[in-house]
Amino acid sequence: MQEFWFYIELGLQHVLDINAYDHILFLAALALPFTFKSWKNVLLLATVFTFTHCLALVFSVYEILVIEATWIEFLIPVTIVSTALFNLVDSNDKLEDRTIWFHVLATGFFGLIHGFGFSNYFKMMIMGAEDKLAPLLGFAGGIEISQVIIVLLVLVLAYVVQTILKVKQSIFILVGSILIILITLPLLYETFPF
Repeated sequence: MQEFWFYIELGLQHVLDINAYDHILFLAALALPFTFKSWKNVLLLATVFTFTHCLALVFSVYEILVIEATWIEFLIPVTIVSTALFNLVDSNDKLEDRTIWFHVLATGFFGLIHGFGFSNYFKMMIMGAEDKLAPLLGFAGGIEISQVIIVLLVLVLAYVVQTILKVKQSIFILVGSILIILITLPLLYETFPF
């Protein structure tokens, strides 16, 4: 049981580590278009992301699928910029009514990419362990908890800015998405594989 809690803590640290801010940027971009009215959709997206993130770890740990780390390190900032760009293209005041399925599919695919980004480190951590399932489940739990924290923080920020400061939702999404893109551009440059 102590080992299980260790992996929950590892999952929490993996997402909340400010030095590995790619997860935070992705989740912020993902949550920007939503408000507390659509909290179920945001929770669904965070859960899909967690599931596919951990699925990538399963693929890697059991050597079902191995992907070149250079490409994964580049694709992670691509997922962040893509999500923020989608927010800009789809930015309007009726965001609560739009279909969620595009987001679910894109988030699932992006979760795989982010999962493969952590897979080599995770494989080394559990190398030689007979039970690989408990660490995976603990890690998934930690990721889910930390993602809910980040998403809630974005929703609280959206509430404060849109309700208290009376900034239109479309402006909030526009400014937030542009900031995320600007922060992510150096990552794209640094990880460009050629």
